[in-house]
Amino acid sequence: MTGLLVLALYIGAFFGSFLLAKKIFASAFEKKGFNRLKTVTFGDESAITANRVASIVSVITVFWLWVAFTNSVIPLPKFPGPYSGDMTFTYTAQLEDGSTDDATVTMRVYREDIQQTVDAEGNPGREPSAAEVEPGDGFAKNDTLTVARYGFKVVNVWGNDEVSKKEGSKIVALNGEPIAPGEKVSVPEGTIGLTDKGTPTFAPATGLRMARLYLPAPELVFARFIKLNVEGYQGYKLWEHTGYSLFRVLVGFLLGALVGVPIGYAMGLTGWARGWFDPIVEFMRPIPPLALIPLIIIWFGIGENGKIVLLFLASLWIMIIAARSGVSGVAIAKVHAAYSLGASKSQILTKVIVPNSLPDIFTGARVAMGVCWGTVVAAELVAANVGLGKMIVTASKFQLTDIIIVGIVVIGLIGFAIEVGMRKLEGWLIPWRGKV
Repeated sequence: MTGLLVLALYIGAFFGSFLLAKKIFASAFEKKGFNRLKTVTFGDESAITANRVASIVSVITVFWLWVAFTNSVIPLPKFPGPYSGDMTFTYTAQLEDGSTDDATVTMRVYREDIQQTVDAEGNPGREPSAAEVEPGDGFAKNDTLTVARYGFKVVNVWGNDEVSKKEGSKIVALNGEPIAPGEKVSVPEGTIGLTDKGTPTFAPATGLRMARLYLPAPELVFARFIKLNVEGYQGYKLWEHTGYSLFRVLVGFLLGALVGVPIGYAMGLTGWARGWFDPIVEFMRPIPPLALIPLIIIWFGIGENGKIVLLFLASLWIMIIAARSGVSGVAIAKVHAAYSLGASKSQILTKVIVPNSLPDIFTGARVAMGVCWGTVVAAELVAANVGLGKMIVTASKFQLTDIIIVGIVVIGLIGFAIEVGMRKLEGWLIPWRGKV
């Protein structure tokens, strides 16, 4: 249900911000430069440029959704949060002779992320003291307990009653409503009910915000980011984890490009090379890199070689296909025109085929880099001691979600920076793309 709400809010933000920005920044939506002169732009990639206002609003929207669904202290609108405080409910106990008695249970719901008390020895504790209540008259006595937000408590109400469950006492009503074992009753503070064996339970209301275990607030992730750079994790600081991962990805990608591009050119230029490599490429291309990990360990061991080989294979097939597609996509009219002007085969290769195939190769390189970044986590599962993937996997075993998110954000930011850098490099090296 929460996922559908997030999706609906994101879609609403997309269309709402578009209509609002179109009115406020009307000039940003007008065609400028060469694109303004085009009469047909639909389907023309060169006529579409990213709207920076939309980019900024998109990032702000994602950040707001992050804040809104967590217990963040950032002063932005948030959705209803979990209940905390004192609440009470009554239970009705019935004996075998049919006599009944009511008692009250006081539940103190506390914030699980704050150390609120100290124990008898002066050490900080995580649970506050329970509320003080009078036991009351009758055979059913009042109870008082504590439970953390997002928690769950089974309430053994017979612990201080005069008649135990074994002696025939059973719960027949909660808050005056008849109830049977296994049923639940909703109250403003949460949900009360009975287990299958008839013991009362209480689960505090969580609202629409996620517990820290599942999604920590942005400020907690930022604090963990600072701590990882100062103190490190698993013996290495964050920048060291990042450096090792970046090195492995770059080496694996460069080796894949150095081997893949020549093979792709050969497949695009000669029928023998196409026939020789095509079965291998088409067989290996659909196999995910994760499936190769056992063989990589057997063949190359658990050192750096195994990780780099895995990343090499992740990029190799993409670069082969990109180069082959680039060569095959060169317009034959350009080749004929070069021949008619007296060009040799080597000149056609260097002056016609290579320049016209570079756009496809750069597209393949961008895809390959993304796949390598996606594979680095799997590559660092191969007995790595350091790396972003290793850091994420180790943190997941201890449910350190903030470290996991830091690793994911760093991987995403570096991947984004590489993508933007390759776009700039492509625009510098291939200024003719989309113009010839």
